[in-house]
Amino acid sequence: MIKTLTCTTPGQFDYGQKEMPVLTANHSILKIKRIGICGTDLHAFEGTQPYFVYPRILGHELAGELVAADNAPGFTIGESVTFIPYFNCGTCIACRSGKPNCCTRIQVCGVHIDGGMAEYLSVPSSSLIHGEGLSMEALALVEPLAIGAHGVRRAAVSPGEFVLVIGAGPIGLGIMEFARIAGGKVIAMDINEGRLQFCKDKLKVSHTINPTTADVMSVLQEITNGDMPTVVIDATGSQKAINNGFQYMAHGARYVLVGLQKGEISVSHPEFHKREATLMSSRNATREDFEHVIKNMKNGEVDPVTYITHRVKFEAVKKEFNSWLDPRNGVIKAMVELG
Repeated sequence: MIKTLTCTTPGQFDYGQKEMPVLTANHSILKIKRIGICGTDLHAFEGTQPYFVYPRILGHELAGELVAADNAPGFTIGESVTFIPYFNCGTCIACRSGKPNCCTRIQVCGVHIDGGMAEYLSVPSSSLIHGEGLSMEALALVEPLAIGAHGVRRAAVSPGEFVLVIGAGPIGLGIMEFARIAGGKVIAMDINEGRLQFCKDKLKVSHTINPTTADVMSVLQEITNGDMPTVVIDATGSQKAINNGFQYMAHGARYVLVGLQKGEISVSHPEFHKREATLMSSRNATREDFEHVIKNMKNGEVDPVTYITHRVKFEAVKKEFNSWLDPRNGVIKAMVELG
């Protein structure tokens, strides 16, 4: 039997046990070493996560040791790995079009199916990603950074463009990193001053805006010399923030929604239309994005451990988890340690 931690209902975790996974065809078994806590986990605990049913073992920002494998050419038992936690069917229109990240029958580990808050986990061998000598903590952060990298790729950020990133949580921070790597001039917006300071201190973001204390339109016009940002990317999942974002676009701008919320998007059609604006969603990430993240970790462009503000043993997650929802505790990224 192996230890597990299950979100049984909103606001409730329970430790338990289940059978050790058995090696099956085209699958591999990982001994989980690190679990990053992301917005999806927090929203599931709050009861605000779309596409979600309870009970569920959470956890998809994972790193571990490969302990068994079938049909995993090039991988070695005992090596450190992460994996792409969006399990796709391979045959639907999205998969056939090279978009496995939005497969019509997608099964996201820790969302649609049980995830990695367990000692061992079986995953499709095709999802494995080599550790490339990175630490377990770094590997557990490849997935959230890949989400950001995918959003930036969707936006097709060009050198010199002003890129407004709304939301300075872990996903937003990753978006800022990869927008910078693409040559964009990043503007960070958040209502949390501590997170804005983090952007300045750790990510060297030159421009930050707190919409609760600043006239956003005036500040954006000043920063962009009256042009407004040509790329706006939302990473808040806040309906209000998403709806407000439309007014921040330059004429001809692209608006990418990485954040997700349950309600309706509301936009002035004339304002959107006269800009000939582009609205896109960005869901999950692809192997290309994972490899891009790992490359930039290895070359020193991204230091993932910078994001980790809280570390906790697996046995203490139930006790500590609720505190991570409180902005006063300054959580950027909580990292769970197993073994």
